[in-house]
Amino acid sequence: MSTANILVLYYSRTGATAEFARQVCRGVESVDGATAVLRSTPPVTADDEHPVRAVPDSGAPWVKHDDLRQCDGLLLGSPTRFGNMAAALKYFLDGAAAIWAEGALVGKPAGVFTGSSSLHGGQESTLLTMMVPLLHHGMVITGVPYTESALSETRSGGGPYGASHFTPHGTAVTFTDHEKRIAHALGARVAQLAIDLKDRRVSRARTAR
Repeated sequence: MSTANILVLYYSRTGATAEFARQVCRGVESVDGATAVLRSTPPVTADDEHPVRAVPDSGAPWVKHDDLRQCDGLLLGSPTRFGNMAAALKYFLDGAAAIWAEGALVGKPAGVFTGSSSLHGGQESTLLTMMVPLLHHGMVITGVPYTESALSETRSGGGPYGASHFTPHGTAVTFTDHEKRIAHALGARVAQLAIDLKDRRVSRARTAR
């Protein structure tokens, strides 16, 4: 059986998405042979503001384009920003044209996750729009099937398009059991697909010899 490195890439301003990314990582690492590689994007700053630190003060290291090249699967996370991903994450993806030209992500599985401070704060549109650049990269998009019972039981975050969480404005970051289960399910599904697809490529290569 192959092993797989799954890049869990997120942007977080208040820490809620960062903590949710760790829940996704738990799902990844519940799969034998899968390793979660946790990375974040720095905030977008104007030229007249202080430059971004080369190393973040805390949390996951800043992502590099080589992290995309080296991953076997990708999980992309962002808070909602008017029904779309945060500018910092979009900025990083917009700068990945060389990755697209190389076809480095073609055929690799991907999933998305998000969070908002209002229950109907654009979670679904954020998840759907986050998939668009991944489709341009030729990735295999996966969500969460309804065989995961938490999808039918949740009264907060979570849906078939990806994992999500709801943290009311001004409250401490907490996740419901259903949100955690859906995050774990998404991470595990991308990890298992990455291993299965890698096994298939290895098998085809051996057969072609």
